[in-house]
Amino acid sequence: RPHTLFYLDPPYWQTEYYGVAFPFEKYGRMAEILSTHKGKAILSINDHPDMRRVFGRFRMEAVGIQYCVGDGGRAVKRSELIVLSWGK
Repeated sequence: RPHTLFYLDPPYWQTEYYGVAFPFEKYGRMAEILSTHKGKAILSINDHPDMRRVFGRFRMEAVGIQYCVGDGGRAVKRSELIVLSWGK
């Protein structure tokens, strides 16, 4: 319905951390669904040129994040995309 808000958090593209196959075509399918569903959606994904192309028809913002495993002080700075299905 138009007042429904969806949050999508798919596996990051070209990462091997999940142990589950997530082919590139699934991102394209998500973009198709986002462009036709009645509600609004927010999607978070790694900031990768392929993801910028797939979701390029939508409003997106890059936000800085830090990844770390444990408390070893070895955080890595990266960028994540927040994709909104409305308001481009």
